[in-house]
Amino acid sequence: MYIDKVSLVGILDNLYDGLYLTDENRVITYWNKGAERISGFTSTEVVGRSCKDNILTHVNGEGKCLCHGSCPLAATIADSLNREAEVYMHHKNGHRIPVLVRASPLKDTSGKVVGGIELFTDMTNLLAHNIRIKELEKIALLDTLTQLANRNFLEREFEARFQEMNRYNVPFAVLFIDIDHFKKINDSYGHDVGDMVLKFVANTLVANSRPFDLFGRWGGEEFIGIIRNIDTDELVLLGNRIRALIEHSYLLHHDSKLSVNVSIGATLARHDDTLASLIKRADNLLYESKRLGRNRLTLG
Repeated sequence: MYIDKVSLVGILDNLYDGLYLTDENRVITYWNKGAERISGFTSTEVVGRSCKDNILTHVNGEGKCLCHGSCPLAATIADSLNREAEVYMHHKNGHRIPVLVRASPLKDTSGKVVGGIELFTDMTNLLAHNIRIKELEKIALLDTLTQLANRNFLEREFEARFQEMNRYNVPFAVLFIDIDHFKKINDSYGHDVGDMVLKFVANTLVANSRPFDLFGRWGGEEFIGIIRNIDTDELVLLGNRIRALIEHSYLLHHDSKLSVNVSIGATLARHDDTLASLIKRADNLLYESKRLGRNRLTLG
């Protein structure tokens, strides 16, 4: 069966996954509709630019940038081997999203490697989040700016988690998260940019949460994660991953990168806790992180 070039482009554009082609220097030569949908970047914005040029800038789970030395696509172009990796892609709106990437070499008719192909699949837990948004909208428990649960809903969720812990011994924990030096962002760039920062932090929390955890906006620049069925080691790992992903996310503001850090207080709920005592302990741990220099997690 013969497929002409126009038909092939149509097929590639209609893939649900993102797909792009590069030359041997990783300059993007093709960017499909799936890549536009997942990343937020249009084909016009990226074709002709390097994939590491303020576009994808993949990082791993520890926040390490993969564009210099650990890029799966660069390695594949170099040795002609197929690769697969789970990484975190920079979205145009600033937040990080988890994607599964598959890199393959692009060869000419003689078999010489002339570039690379990367297919990436969005691993974001958006379906569960979108269902939750619809539920929250119905009962007016949604923070309209960030699209996260608001304080009222968080308090109801805490009540349910306490009952679950006391009746069935199912543990849960709290991550109390605060954006460092957020007032300086509002003072320096204005509240519109401050709102954009709140959104990309919120999106990073949602994109990298488990389906049965809940993140919400407690107030101002403070966020709370209610983390179910977890122990202290897993809590530290999850909290530090979120912290690192936020640290290595950024907004493009007048051609410069605007990034923020967060401080976190992390604690497991105890059987003798009340909501007030649990929040107070998490808040004290958060401010211990601030006191120790910010951009860190304190467990207690």
